[in-house]
Amino acid sequence: MRQRSVQVIRNPVLAGSHPDPSALRVGDCFYLATSTFEWYPAVRLHQSRDLVRWRPLGGALDAARLLDLTGCPDSGGVWAPNLTFTDGLFHLVFSNVSTYAGGFTDSPNYLTTAPGIEGPWSDPVPLHARGFDASLFHDGPDSWLLNLVHDWRPGHGGSAGLEATRYDRSARRLVGDPVTVVLPPQAGWIEGPNLYRIGGWYYLLTADGGTGYDHQVTVARSRTLTGPYERDPHGPLVTARHRPDLPLQKAGHGSLVETGDGAWFLAYLVARPEGRHGPCVLGRETALASVTWTADGWPRVPDSLPALDVAAPDLGPGDDATGAESDDADEADGFEQPVLGPQWSTLRRPATDDWASLSARPSHLRLHGGRSPQSLTGPSLVARRLTAAHGAFEATMEYRPRSFQHLAGITAYYNTRNWYFLHVTADDDKHAVLRVAGCDRGVLSVDEAGGVPLGDVRRLSLGFDLSGPVLRFRYAVDGDWCPIGVPLDATVLSDEHAEEFEHGQIRSLGFTGAFAGMWAWDLTGGGLPADFDEASWRAAC
Repeated sequence: MRQRSVQVIRNPVLAGSHPDPSALRVGDCFYLATSTFEWYPAVRLHQSRDLVRWRPLGGALDAARLLDLTGCPDSGGVWAPNLTFTDGLFHLVFSNVSTYAGGFTDSPNYLTTAPGIEGPWSDPVPLHARGFDASLFHDGPDSWLLNLVHDWRPGHGGSAGLEATRYDRSARRLVGDPVTVVLPPQAGWIEGPNLYRIGGWYYLLTADGGTGYDHQVTVARSRTLTGPYERDPHGPLVTARHRPDLPLQKAGHGSLVETGDGAWFLAYLVARPEGRHGPCVLGRETALASVTWTADGWPRVPDSLPALDVAAPDLGPGDDATGAESDDADEADGFEQPVLGPQWSTLRRPATDDWASLSARPSHLRLHGGRSPQSLTGPSLVARRLTAAHGAFEATMEYRPRSFQHLAGITAYYNTRNWYFLHVTADDDKHAVLRVAGCDRGVLSVDEAGGVPLGDVRRLSLGFDLSGPVLRFRYAVDGDWCPIGVPLDATVLSDEHAEEFEHGQIRSLGFTGAFAGMWAWDLTGGGLPADFDEASWRAAC
């Protein structure tokens, strides 16, 4: 008999910006749903049969009828989606955060369902906007919606605890008044609640310690759904808060999944900083940990620490041969398919043919120039997550600018206030020129002196190399690569750098991680197009 090799889960299993994982098993398939914030398609979905290899399915919310991100602030939009299954339907709860600054958080929550993980998803049902991080818990015939209750009042700490509201699955609406969940004493600010009923206990998993380096997953339990809950005396289920030497940091915001044969795993977020507690350009990523149970019924992660390698479960012959491929692999896209691949995302609006066309010119992506980078409506940006601290992004473009208000090229992008842009534009004499522009916390810069006149060149390749904290742009005409501009500070594209406060209040959050992509501006409003022939990302070993 042929002996099966032992498989290992390599963390992070979803590299690049994939935070707040909601884990689910239906039959012999596992699913992960993660936050997407201001990016379409919203709520990233991945599928696996072995927990080792994960196939990207794209986003569940891929149309305006499912989600409207017009005017969404940086790092607003979809926070902490929750994926469950009951009555033969996938249930997806998500928020659309339109405000979080100045002490307020406007976070209407919605529910959509689908008979299969790839849809079609139903028109979303509004739930409430009392707080964020909502999750559904199915307890036999009953379902409950849990969420943090946001408290806007100065001096109240931002949170009024957790609440649960009964959800009627047949009527598709909340019923009755919310009930306060009685938390352990001195629980403090907790968020990301996920509830499970195991062996006569209700287990409440929560995200504690904020979203930074003090992040952790904690567990409490009760004999009744609404408490009172007692916290695990052992401490956090997983955290790296006291281990800044570990390669995986910010461990927190978890959900449990059972493999079907009695084994359990925890999906949770991590980050890989540049240096000790340094900036995280890749954002927050998804990791897995094995979970065992003590004799008195508490879950345990080995040493309560995030680990790079985790033994995969033995799910039987053939279960590891899924053909799934993680989306942190090297990818080259010649734009030969009728729709964008699952690696691509678009900013604040879905990819529709009127501005991002794959049919206007065969084997090309045509981007019609959109609004300025400060606009929260109508950008023309198609991008993918950066998945490694060392790698290269390249794209080939044809473009004929007619004014300095026409720009197209490639970008290393974080948000409206932090980005780099290698672009073709026209100078005051209407001659095409290649330049580097940047924005650092809202301060714009353009290297006009270092621009390269293009003459009659209309087709060229653009690229950048990411080497940890340093980013360098380059370009090629007829295959000969040349550097352009000075080395740039890649940590400008980090979660930490994007976070800003004014007078002690949040101005801008940094939740998304960095993206690489193709960008076109037409500040005249005319939609001048740029054609991209191929784009690729290669992660360095």
